[in-house]
Amino acid sequence: MINGRRRSSWLSGFWTCLVGGAVIATLLMVLDPIMRYEECPNYGGNGNASAFDNPAWEFWFPIVLLGWLVLVVLEQTLPVTRRHRSGAEVAVRAASAFTLSVLISCCLFLNVAVVCR
Repeated sequence: MINGRRRSSWLSGFWTCLVGGAVIATLLMVLDPIMRYEECPNYGGNGNASAFDNPAWEFWFPIVLLGWLVLVVLEQTLPVTRRHRSGAEVAVRAASAFTLSVLISCCLFLNVAVVCR
């Protein structure tokens, strides 16, 4: 007899968190924002400068991070994420993925947003 119950992937519920985190890390490596106050164009003066070469990323970077959070939440609503798991396990996995994404997003955004202000 063939058993129709396949074991769920250990990473189901965390794929968007992990892949999105890798994409954002790659994006940061490509954009190469300023991470030290001493490297800012307005160092020693006053005013606002962008941490990115293209100041438009001051707007787009938080949008990318917010989109990542939305995708993490959407992944938690998929049936494949809940398959063969108890309610408590689903809740812990969802809370863990969302909390990890929020912490990383906030730390990255704050690190980049306030460095040259």
